[in-house]
Amino acid sequence: MDPARGRGVIPIGWSGRIVAGDYEMTVGEKSANVAPLVELRGVSKGYREGERRHDVLVDVDAEVLAGEIVVLLGRSGSGKSTLLNLVCGIDLPDEGDVVVDGVTINRVIERDRTLFRRDHIGFIFQFFNLVPTLTVLENLMLPLELARRTEAEDTDKALGLLDDVGLADRISSYPDRLSGGEQQRVAVARALVHEPRLVLADEPTGNLDLETGRSVLGLLDNMVRSTGTTMIMVTHSREVAGLADRLVMLREGQLVEIGHGELS
Repeated sequence: MDPARGRGVIPIGWSGRIVAGDYEMTVGEKSANVAPLVELRGVSKGYREGERRHDVLVDVDAEVLAGEIVVLLGRSGSGKSTLLNLVCGIDLPDEGDVVVDGVTINRVIERDRTLFRRDHIGFIFQFFNLVPTLTVLENLMLPLELARRTEAEDTDKALGLLDDVGLADRISSYPDRLSGGEQQRVAVARALVHEPRLVLADEPTGNLDLETGRSVLGLLDNMVRSTGTTMIMVTHSREVAGLADRLVMLREGQLVEIGHGELS
């Protein structure tokens, strides 16, 4: 087996670059001395379905280290997207605390949670979620404008990111003129333009063909790791799962860490 050339299963603890055609990614272990950026402390969350209660998370304790990429797996309906919503404060736990970058996010008021998301979290969605009436550059500038960051250096940063994702010549185009892969590359750049501490990605390649998905995945890996950004990513894709420093399975209300070799 040669993991560096993209052949075979990645052994637990192996670190280095993986190359598969034009696609590359880095896999490696994080230092035990790195502090957690995200902490779940005794978190429980459930919903009413008629007369029944459906428990999504049950007394969960978990950590995601700063600079770490964690991939979250689980069957449809297991609560993966709910977990992302809890981490960013869109949803609140029934019990326990969610701590992000030192802020217990479920214990602050809604306005402060909104401002925290604006300033500290980037989002990447399966269906891109670009604003159709804004150009590529305007979509990228939106998080900066919401944060009142509209200086020339901020515009230069946005233009530089568009160059990094290969779309410097499409700054005046509207989303409906872009391919799916181009739209998702804009979405990746938008998620990172305001330099968030945390990126949450929900099936970022789920709406793309295999080759385009590989391209976007390699881009996302390089950009996140080069900035030291922490990322939690939900996926059903084994290829996306290979990006992870750690794999976590959401199963019967619990988060269970698994090895790459345990993927079925």
